[in-house]
Amino acid sequence: MNLLPRSSRRLLAAGLLLSALASTSLLAPAWAQALPAGLQQVTQVEGITEYRLPNGLQVLLVPDATKPSTTVNLTYRVGSRHENYGETGMAHLLEHLIFKGTPTQKNLMGEFGRRGLRFNGTTWYDRTNYFASFTANDENLRWYLAWQADAMVNSLIARSDLDSEMTVVRNEMEAGENNPVRATLQQTMAAMYQWHNYGKSTIGARADVENVDIGRLQAFYRLHYQPDNATLVVAGRFDPAQVLGWVAQSFGPIPKPARVLPPTYTIDPAQNGERTVAVRRRGGAPFLLAAWHGVPAAHPDYAAVEAVVAMLGTAPSGRLHKRVVEQKLAASSFGFSFGLAEPGPLLLGLQLAPGQDVDQARQAMLATVDGLATEPFTAEELSRARTQWLNDWAQGFSDPERVGVALSEAIGNGDWRLYFLARDRMRALQLADVNRVAQSLLVADNRTIGTYLPTDNPKRAPDPALVQVAPMLQGYKGDAAVAQAEAFDATPANLDARTQLSTLPSGLKVALLPKGTRGATVQARLVLRFGDVDSLRGRGMAVSMVGGLIDKGGAGMTRAQISDAFDKLQAEVAFGASGQTLTVGITTVRQHLPAVVSLVGKLLKEPAFPADALDEQRRQLLAGIAAQRAEPGAVASNAAQRHGNPYPRGDLRHAPSFDELVVDANALTVDTVRAAHRRFLSAATGEFGAAGDMDAEAVRTALAQAFGDWRAPADGPLAYVRAPQPLVVPPPLRQKLATPDKPNANLVLVQPVALNDTHPDYPALLVANHLLGGYTGSRLWVRVREQGGLSYDVRSGLQWNNHELASRWQASAIFAPQNQPKVEAAFQEVVTGTLKDGFTQKELDEGRTGLLNQRRLGRAQDPVVAGALVGNLDLGRRFALQQATDDAIAALTLDQVNAALRRHIDPAKWVVVWAGDFKN
Repeated sequence: MNLLPRSSRRLLAAGLLLSALASTSLLAPAWAQALPAGLQQVTQVEGITEYRLPNGLQVLLVPDATKPSTTVNLTYRVGSRHENYGETGMAHLLEHLIFKGTPTQKNLMGEFGRRGLRFNGTTWYDRTNYFASFTANDENLRWYLAWQADAMVNSLIARSDLDSEMTVVRNEMEAGENNPVRATLQQTMAAMYQWHNYGKSTIGARADVENVDIGRLQAFYRLHYQPDNATLVVAGRFDPAQVLGWVAQSFGPIPKPARVLPPTYTIDPAQNGERTVAVRRRGGAPFLLAAWHGVPAAHPDYAAVEAVVAMLGTAPSGRLHKRVVEQKLAASSFGFSFGLAEPGPLLLGLQLAPGQDVDQARQAMLATVDGLATEPFTAEELSRARTQWLNDWAQGFSDPERVGVALSEAIGNGDWRLYFLARDRMRALQLADVNRVAQSLLVADNRTIGTYLPTDNPKRAPDPALVQVAPMLQGYKGDAAVAQAEAFDATPANLDARTQLSTLPSGLKVALLPKGTRGATVQARLVLRFGDVDSLRGRGMAVSMVGGLIDKGGAGMTRAQISDAFDKLQAEVAFGASGQTLTVGITTVRQHLPAVVSLVGKLLKEPAFPADALDEQRRQLLAGIAAQRAEPGAVASNAAQRHGNPYPRGDLRHAPSFDELVVDANALTVDTVRAAHRRFLSAATGEFGAAGDMDAEAVRTALAQAFGDWRAPADGPLAYVRAPQPLVVPPPLRQKLATPDKPNANLVLVQPVALNDTHPDYPALLVANHLLGGYTGSRLWVRVREQGGLSYDVRSGLQWNNHELASRWQASAIFAPQNQPKVEAAFQEVVTGTLKDGFTQKELDEGRTGLLNQRRLGRAQDPVVAGALVGNLDLGRRFALQQATDDAIAALTLDQVNAALRRHIDPAKWVVVWAGDFKN
């Protein structure tokens, strides 16, 4: 399961500024008039209503009919902070074992896949949570609630399941150890915390995990997995009265435990001197991290902590970027903090490119931080950081699926209402408090980096202190409840009926799908297409850099001014280019979309391409290439892509080696980038798609002004001609590649297939792949992960060509290097056995249902719809084609599915690449 921390409260939190909306928080919802027996309403904040069962279970309902999906999230207030000596990793082990089932429900992952649930579980320092999102469906919702109740007290936590899952957990542990950034972070945390469990990895010590006593693990489960230690969140589209009844029916019979949970009281004293840690491994690029002890997420000063790390670490406006990266001492900078229940860390870091001096970069980073004593933050810096934070919060709160899961962090930190209090505190944050917090925490004796320096006048950080959350939130009301938007069912017919099509004089095609959304959010995507095989020869890296530099300066604005402008428009805008396309992804709100379109148009037509920005992008690119050279997954993928590739170097269809990428990156000049932009970019061929809350007429007007007259440049190609991608069948290959000092290995398997996504066999092979390796109940998943315990992640998929009969079936797995023979044998066993005997009718029925539900869930996501609008414009399609595919999937027979698999999947044609440290 996912153990990567969300990097900061700013990245964790999500929400919308709702103070201007009419308040409904004082009105009791209609369903509150007749609550199920024993269920009590506790409080309500901004459309989220809290209930309690007599057994202590906290229930939060977040009804929102905007999109046809439901998210259920159950958070237990237990994480690695609650583990005792010899118990490290127990919370995470339980997260795995809960999915092994109960006496009445087995093969849970397979069942989730069959039902089309997008699910996961995560473990962190203060909490563990289990969540699923699915298309609104009463039967699935009732079933999932019943499973969560069953799992709360009846999970098997069996020795046999622990044994089978052990290799998977070790595989996950090794995958983390492969990552030098994660390894450095963990070692830094361990050096920071001498006594507190925040210094220990959530995944646990290998010795504790491998030698865990099943009795102690079961006792840990019975102690913490109880209703009085849990919060159930249901968000999205559902009938609240019905859900409350199901909750009472499923969770109500669970008795309130008699035990009393032991409090945690360990806390590290103030650090009394700099500490240092070094991690030395092969591969990758130099990386620097500096960490300071901070405050709990509930502390009034935590908003200042988040602002401090943003003002120091964010690009392009952060001080580290300006004073270290722009001075060419590092490739990139960052900053983040951990919002935790007890005093957590704030961290700053630098990624260096190969050849950059570590000592110089470290000195420049620390000089920047230490310089705050004489050069405090400014009001402008705080305003920018606050705007960015609140924009992130607003965009998250606009999506009920994200809200349902994001509440876990506030719950783990002490109270779900901290989710809103954090926003309130950021709004009210004063510059004097920011500088006070920075100067009290960011002192030399409180940081973990560098070397010990004796001094006669040590300066200590304030003594760490715990926070009493309840008094802060007594009677808290927050803003007005979020306004309910239109309930829109994202069926293909409804999507087509709502889509408005037009074409600008330049040739740009436009598809707008206006509909109500939570928080008036809108997603948009712009794709510009250009060039042909001959005109783009040798210009691939320059084209890519055009996309990377568009927002680094242009239209008379600096990079920082562009970033500020998008922040003020509550917009996230991402530019990228490769091959024959430049893509712009936009997330904003109704009122600002026209202005965002206008600014995007100006930047695309009037880029500055500053030389220092090109140098910075080059350094970041070289750092990324250096990291990939040592990563088994990247090495295997690159080898598979290059094998049998018939196109010469310089052709846009050529698969470059790492060395070729380095040469191309170093050869880039500002002139070559400007020439690529001048020759290729225009709105003569391209598409714009937007889905969400919008004034369609205002958007069309903005598009016409920004792109209506932007035709192909005079010295460019006469027309865009798509580079053909005919079927290429490389010779079969089985190759092992060495990636020394990497405890995790990767498999990449590829087979070209003579199909596209309109071929008659498309639906059948789509289903066949789903049953073979496309979901957590598939044959590969069950055999390799569930039964064999050999891989943390194993899957197969199809990369469909929209034009030629030239698609790719591919599979992958991650595993411990010593298990490579077992993984290979399991793959062969599954595929050859399936080709011989075929799937069963039961597999088809269950897998088909899950696949159709996944497709419906995808159409409920506005970013997916915006991308589909662009694709439909390019290909001349409508959403009706998706409905036809759904209908074809529903009508498939078992013989058709088995025949498609046998017709197209052939182990004799496989390109198989293994990468890892296989020396032992």
